[in-house]
Amino acid sequence: MDLTLHGKHALVGGASMGIGRAVAHELALNGATVTVMARSEDKLAAVVASLPTPNQQVHRYVVADVSQLAELQRAVENLVNNHGPMHIVINNTGGPAGGLLQEATTDALIQAYQNHVLASHVIMQAVIPSMKQAGYGRFINIVSTSTKQPIDGLGVSNTVRGAMASWAKTLATEVAPFGVTVNNVLPGATETQRLEGIIDRKAHAAGASTDHIRAELIEEIPAGRFALPSEIANAVAFLASPAASYITGTSILVDGGRTRALS
Repeated sequence: MDLTLHGKHALVGGASMGIGRAVAHELALNGATVTVMARSEDKLAAVVASLPTPNQQVHRYVVADVSQLAELQRAVENLVNNHGPMHIVINNTGGPAGGLLQEATTDALIQAYQNHVLASHVIMQAVIPSMKQAGYGRFINIVSTSTKQPIDGLGVSNTVRGAMASWAKTLATEVAPFGVTVNNVLPGATETQRLEGIIDRKAHAAGASTDHIRAELIEEIPAGRFALPSEIANAVAFLASPAASYITGTSILVDGGRTRALS
């Protein structure tokens, strides 16, 4: 299989930590020139300094906030104009706060929709002309298993993740003739700061210890453990590669077998 990303330029959102950082590392290791994007310049600079350079790539970072759409658009357009075509885009944004959907404010839903669907749309419109011209494009969205099976206590997240999956499926149909694919990776519980926050909230609500909640969550996973960020990154790197050229419009579970829904 052709898994090399030599000569490809990748933009990785939410890359200052967690899954985003692991994805940036894996793409760079496979030969891509990587631009990492998040809000914290200090963290991004540290990520860039740590990325592999097997092909002497020159990695870079872009400071942008997905909640500021005009700023995001300018940042991505400048990146393409100054550093050439974008071949791979990883849409990855921190999930909304937990809580019941019936208690969520409309502002929370609007903000989540903007940070995920609208931000991804703005990025797509900034890079799609260069992808079409190159005849190679990969949009890979880090979404959630909740698109298959809603997760208790994550009402806003469940809602917006479903919208993101529908956006991706629609876009995949439109851009397939140009050599551009659009897929979703659905991570299960992964060892990240977000998971620690979810465990803390569940423990507080239940009056239980975090160790107890962690054990309960692991009990639901046939693999018997949480994922490592690098394991999510491996799936992303495959979808970004030439080997995945005929895979589009799909959502791939990377969850240790936890999700049992049929559709």
